[in-house]
Amino acid sequence: MGLGRVLVAGHRGMVGSAITRRLQQSGEAAEILTATRNELDLTNQQATFKWLKKHKPDMVIIAAAKVGGIHANNIYRAEFIAQNLAIQSNLIHGSYLAGIQRILFLGSSCVYPKMASQPILEQCLLTGRLEPTNEPYAIAKIAGIKMCESYNIQYGTDYRSVMPTNLYGTGDNYHPENSHVIPALIRRFHEAKLNGEETVTVWGTGNVRREFLFADDLADACVHLLKIEQGEYWSRVDMYCSHVNVGLGEDITIRELAELIKRTVNFEGDLYFDRTKPDGTPQKKLNVGLLESLGWTCSRSIESGLRQVYQDFQTNHLDFEGI
Repeated sequence: MGLGRVLVAGHRGMVGSAITRRLQQSGEAAEILTATRNELDLTNQQATFKWLKKHKPDMVIIAAAKVGGIHANNIYRAEFIAQNLAIQSNLIHGSYLAGIQRILFLGSSCVYPKMASQPILEQCLLTGRLEPTNEPYAIAKIAGIKMCESYNIQYGTDYRSVMPTNLYGTGDNYHPENSHVIPALIRRFHEAKLNGEETVTVWGTGNVRREFLFADDLADACVHLLKIEQGEYWSRVDMYCSHVNVGLGEDITIRELAELIKRTVNFEGDLYFDRTKPDGTPQKKLNVGLLESLGWTCSRSIESGLRQVYQDFQTNHLDFEGI
């Protein structure tokens, strides 16, 4: 089905830009609406409500969020919970007030308990304690899921939520302290290669397991899910547990990931694992059975994705990052 006029909130971020590209390539959207931070501060309730009422898109995709790696999540806890709660609340409630019936809310797999059974089913939400280092961000995202569910149940809206696994892709953040593990390691290995260093330090033991998905594959899954008719979608998805996991259904250890990036960058030195740094959740692999039942699976390997990301890093990020 056609998606009509679509607002992509957060269109300049890695995920938002991937979704925008996917919509442009597919022609599924009649019009793609965007607004930069200078044009619209999504943490400003009045400004967000006014913008939505004025432009009234047919659908809002909420890819806007304050995001970061384990260090940033742990240090900037207040900003992560406050800004994310404000952004999603303003967009969800503002959409309802403007009569917008369709939303896609993008969450994160960190919403699940730290010790959730693997692979993680959607029904594991709120069944245990969260990982402490990113608890504020996770709580904000859980609130977004439950907001969408509550508006659907009370008002009959069609607000859908997806929970992606760990993401990487073109246009990622390569900040030396605040980035996620893949861009952080790509930058670290690249700098070590240029400087002729003999070792690269990796945080933690290297033994924890993570699942990684290329952002453009997430975008493809999102568009696929949005194209499913409302009746068919909600006949398969539980209204009271309405989020859908998006991932590969496969994971690797951080040590294996570091070795893959080492080979991708062609760094010839050794790895040193700094065990004084936090590991985070021991394992985080999503059960993607519901997603597969809705007709989508991922075919891109992490090796292929890493090659594409490293090429993008060399082409578009070296000058910007001052490397």
